[in-house]
Amino acid sequence: MSLPAYDRAYDELLARWPEFTEERDVATPFGRTRVHVYGPSGGSPVMLLPGGSATGLAWFANAPALGERHRVYAVDLAGDAGRTELTGAAPKNTDDLTAWLDALLDGLGLDRTHVCGHSYGAWLAVRYALHAPQRVDRLALVDPTQVFAGFRLHYLLRALPTLLRPTEARARAFLAWETAGTHPDETWQRLYALAATVPDRKFVTGGRPRAEGLRMPVLVVLGERSRAHDVAKAADRARRTLPQGEVTLLPGATHHSLPLTDPQRLNDLLTAFLN
Repeated sequence: MSLPAYDRAYDELLARWPEFTEERDVATPFGRTRVHVYGPSGGSPVMLLPGGSATGLAWFANAPALGERHRVYAVDLAGDAGRTELTGAAPKNTDDLTAWLDALLDGLGLDRTHVCGHSYGAWLAVRYALHAPQRVDRLALVDPTQVFAGFRLHYLLRALPTLLRPTEARARAFLAWETAGTHPDETWQRLYALAATVPDRKFVTGGRPRAEGLRMPVLVVLGERSRAHDVAKAADRARRTLPQGEVTLLPGATHHSLPLTDPQRLNDLLTAFLN
């Protein structure tokens, strides 16, 4: 269930997407999944998985560039705020999440796709690539959490008030702290903060996946100023563990300012890798 203020913010951000973006609801065993589709019908597919509270709309600054050659599928995550509706049993574990993505790809008619995820969406992307490597061509991870390094204690402590008693004001304060100096898009900030007021959100989490098992090409883009984790540690582990890995730092970016911080540079990195 959504709230009027949240729905208004959602529609405002949806209006920032390029003309001819298609809104599609895909049936899965867990309910209908909302997917924002853009780009040439014959383009190679790329699925975009957002961070928590962000919705698939968070990729509005990336879709035009990616959609020049690719068919973009930006997903509202199951169990999160957005317009994916859980009408069946909610996903309870990582097996349910990968089954949901299997059904989503089937519903979209995709045998294979590139997958790009940010934050929690990057964790989910890694989980899926390990589960179904035959369906993932290339994997792009934008400041992935709980993959190459754990959360910083200070980050968790700052997030705790929002987690224990979520309100729009608390979500705003946390976002302002983590993104200080980057000035993310105001419409997106409003949508992110209002997500805290949406009831019945059910996140599935789990331990770190064994990223060394990834056998496809992997791009890891880390925010230079991310407060979510130790960036140097994450970069070092990614370089050491990925058989076909490429790791780069995005100057000035924080964890929650992505994928909006310096979208042109991020788009250049993503399109060069996916092409």
